[in-house]
Amino acid sequence: MGIDFGSLVSWLDVTSGLSSSLSGAACWAYAILALTTLPPLLPNAVLLVTGGMLAARGEMSLLLVLASVAGSAVLGDLLIHRFGRAAGARVRGSARAGGRKGELFDWASHRVHRGGLAFVVGVRFLPSGRLLAGLTAGAARYPASKFALGAVLAETVWAGYSVGAGYFGGKVSDDPVFSIATGVGLSVLVGAVAALLQRRSAAGRTPVSKEA
Repeated sequence: MGIDFGSLVSWLDVTSGLSSSLSGAACWAYAILALTTLPPLLPNAVLLVTGGMLAARGEMSLLLVLASVAGSAVLGDLLIHRFGRAAGARVRGSARAGGRKGELFDWASHRVHRGGLAFVVGVRFLPSGRLLAGLTAGAARYPASKFALGAVLAETVWAGYSVGAGYFGGKVSDDPVFSIATGVGLSVLVGAVAALLQRRSAAGRTPVSKEA
């Protein structure tokens, strides 16, 4: 029995039920996109693809869709950073206690200070990377202005390929499954490339850290 890819992605995406609300919803459509993008770890790929498809058909403004998605994501990143900064003492205390979370924090805090913008941008495309980058950068006292610049760069790229996949799919085909497959494929590809670059970068710097 074949797998319905569109149904599978819709089941994984808890916001997919809102996709039908975008068409003909005027300004509320942009608000829906923004509200579902603001919090981290909330899958909304179907909504982003739908927004791109509607923009391709002239039912929504591509510029406003991109601005709603990227702007909301940046705001969410800054809120995460601020929370990490406010809870920095607790996070650092947990790190000193050891364990897997402590090791992860030590690794990320070291990387954010060594890698700077490159790390903030690159980690965004890893699983849970958005949450990890914001919390770690805030707890490690990484400057908010520099983090904001990295967040703008990362979310602009992320919004561009996420919405752009739906836009491309809407221009090429009326089949939503094609657009969803394109969007998920691009997400997997970007995540894999980011993970590879992060791993190679970490491997390249390991000898230096051992000598220090």
